[in-house]
Amino acid sequence: MSIEVFRDAWGIPHLRAADPLELARAQGRVTALDRAWQLEVERHRAEGTTAAFLGPAETGWDTFARQARLADTARRCHARLDAGTAAWVAAYATGVNEALPEGARRAPEFARTGLAPGRWEPWTPLAVWLSTHILFAGFPTKLWRDRVARLLGEEWTELFATDGPGTAGSNGWVVAGSRTASGAPLVAGDPHRIIEAPGVYQQIRLACPDYDVLGLAVPGVPGLAHFGHAGTVAWAITNAMADYQDLYRERLRRRPDGGIEALGPDGWEPAAAHTETIPVRDAAPATVTVVETARGPVIAGADNPSGDGIWDAVSLRHPPRVTGDVGFAALPALLRARDVTDIDRALDGWVEPVNVVQAADTDGGLLHRVAGHVPVRDRTNRLRVVPAWDARHAWAPDPTPTPTPTPRETVGAYAVMANARGLAAPLGVEFAPPHRARRIAALLDASAAWTPEAMTAIHTDTDNPSAARLLAAVHATDPAALSPGARAVRDRLLGWDRRMAADSTDAGLYAAVRGAVVRGLAAHPAFSALRGPGPDPYPELFAPWLALGPRVAFALETLLADGPVPAADRAGTVRAALEETAAGETPPAWGTTHRLAPWQALPDEDDTWPGLGGDHDCVLSTSSVPGFTDRGARASAARFVWDLADRDRSLWVVPFGASGIPGDPHHRDQLPHWLRGDLVPVTTDWDHLVPDRTPMSTPEHVQTVAGFGTVRIDRIDPAADAPLLHRWVNEGRARYWGMHGTTVDQVRDVYAHLDALPTHHGFLVRRDDEPVAVFQTYDPEADRVSACYDARPGDIGVHLFVAPSAAPERGFTEHLLTALIDFALTTRTRLVAEPDATNTKALTRLTRAGFTLGPDIVLPEVDLPEVFLPEKRARLAFYEKS
Repeated sequence: MSIEVFRDAWGIPHLRAADPLELARAQGRVTALDRAWQLEVERHRAEGTTAAFLGPAETGWDTFARQARLADTARRCHARLDAGTAAWVAAYATGVNEALPEGARRAPEFARTGLAPGRWEPWTPLAVWLSTHILFAGFPTKLWRDRVARLLGEEWTELFATDGPGTAGSNGWVVAGSRTASGAPLVAGDPHRIIEAPGVYQQIRLACPDYDVLGLAVPGVPGLAHFGHAGTVAWAITNAMADYQDLYRERLRRRPDGGIEALGPDGWEPAAAHTETIPVRDAAPATVTVVETARGPVIAGADNPSGDGIWDAVSLRHPPRVTGDVGFAALPALLRARDVTDIDRALDGWVEPVNVVQAADTDGGLLHRVAGHVPVRDRTNRLRVVPAWDARHAWAPDPTPTPTPTPRETVGAYAVMANARGLAAPLGVEFAPPHRARRIAALLDASAAWTPEAMTAIHTDTDNPSAARLLAAVHATDPAALSPGARAVRDRLLGWDRRMAADSTDAGLYAAVRGAVVRGLAAHPAFSALRGPGPDPYPELFAPWLALGPRVAFALETLLADGPVPAADRAGTVRAALEETAAGETPPAWGTTHRLAPWQALPDEDDTWPGLGGDHDCVLSTSSVPGFTDRGARASAARFVWDLADRDRSLWVVPFGASGIPGDPHHRDQLPHWLRGDLVPVTTDWDHLVPDRTPMSTPEHVQTVAGFGTVRIDRIDPAADAPLLHRWVNEGRARYWGMHGTTVDQVRDVYAHLDALPTHHGFLVRRDDEPVAVFQTYDPEADRVSACYDARPGDIGVHLFVAPSAAPERGFTEHLLTALIDFALTTRTRLVAEPDATNTKALTRLTRAGFTLGPDIVLPEVDLPEVFLPEKRARLAFYEKS
């Protein structure tokens, strides 16, 4: 079936297909063409094989991915998909596989690393989803709380509770029609995540007779899971900050036969165990022990450090591993939604991650709810690593846990979601400070006639409410006790407007003082027990959650008012910070040091990233680690405004661009707009889009030929392919083909005529997506060849024309024929060819390929309405199906 691909002015793909399966296949193809490197990095991360091409630095992640059994969980969840969802996901994976070789040729990273594109299995999108979100709920924070409780004291377990290194700073809001200029709702927001290049979201449109939806896709995953506009309904999410992953303290021992046992509530029980080998580029392979208890996979301490006796380990328990459901059935249901009731119903099947969802429809319907699987269990599970042998910490009911009912609220004039304690409070422990949520609400209160364009002022607001407590501590310092330079710093800070604008030198001064305060508090003797590696040798992967400095930085508001550091010492730390800042070089404007620092699997050493405005608790949330680095690793991964009055008035932007290919015009063309806070227009009128001629139709046949490449056979598109075919058939060596001297229009008409016949078909053949040949099949009894031999049932006639531009390499035609013969004999038993009787090379190639030569014949002339085909001298050749 035909698939149409269009692009707008920003290179954003708009796909149109005959049905949802063809559309999913097209989404996989276009994503592989635009984001091949990103896709393969994500696949390898999910499978725990990134060190094989990125080197030893990735061994830690690969070890975790294997020990957490991400790929195995994906296979388990895929096996439980309903047939319709399984076919839809498989179609996406098929599309990825079809286009990945071409996408890899476009992406220079493959050549730089020597990586060859691999194969996506039907379960791979589920593995990518799990890999992307496994750390989203920040379960390593429980390791940190456990350390605080043991080393600092139980009373301080939640002292550092705040938005930590493993969480996000997303914003979202839905405004009722009563508060908009159009009278229809608006849905807006900006998910904040670790910024990656290419971006973690892909702007795309998916259209078929069943639906027409545009939004932000996760590369490697079909559909539009998080953010979408279907015309009559639109939706968006933020992280609910719910706690749905548990860590168990396991006690393990080795049996005499070499097996491993774990101590459970009913005593010692067998645990599954095996070893895996991680290939590592430019280093020896690493061996990893994989252990799984009745609670879940062991992610720390799988190996016995002493070699004998009983040892402690930590296992991870999370819903997809326990239930075999990752919630993928919700994805196609979201695409089919027409109103908020449909969205609500689809999200009843959502599993992970747990999100707050907002939606609106053209009838004025509004939705504000939590979606996802939060297990029912003891509250201690949410706080700490809990003992596996204590039955109190089992999920209820056991062994088939059901989720906690998810809360919802009625929407009045508007609803705001910004990771703060609120709607999802019963489901979590740590939430973001309330600053962003309160600030967004205050800004929304300022107007009753909101438009999509006006929303950009909310997205880019740089007011920093969290600065208030440090500024109060600065105000409390006695000016007489400060040096003249420190007094000047104090006065400037107290006169600052509290905005973290990129060009603000006062914001840069505040950041310098704040950093000094963080370092001073982190160095205080009260926290000495928390410095260093701690009593548990946890994997290096968890170091960001276990480092004292970042914990102090993100909990600064709390630590300036409470905690084990005495009040006098807190005040002294602030005074010392003022003096330190005054004695150093004058801090530059905030954006000079607060620069974008995206994660890249293969960093480009020549990249100089721009400065940023905003800060962790600004609506323009751009997080660094105060006191240690101003580099901004987390920021808005996209911004959008969905207009329910007119979808074409919607706006969006991503940090970089639609293409993941360096040098492509759309690789980073949205970056300047993202930096300024601009949004680019959504375009949905097909007449205002540009057709993309990259082959996207469903292939008739795809086959990988060893030592040659992937051969793809497509029906010829007469209009789209005529210019290419015209060049080929008018080459001097193409005279035997019988179309020499034709015009482009005549070539188009010939193949349009063939396409309309039930007995004759024309195909364009590609090798690794490079057009290399024309292959035609026909029913001999309906062709002029029938006058020259006695056709028999099961015969199929074939013509092959190898493009003049095809590389002259040894064995080229024979390799190509391998796939063409297999394709042509799918439903027939004998091939009949009639090559030029004087072309000795062609006859030799056919003989080597297994054809038997027959007699010479003379094909009579044919006068078609579109072109005259002259008489030709040929020789018959036959290939019998074995």
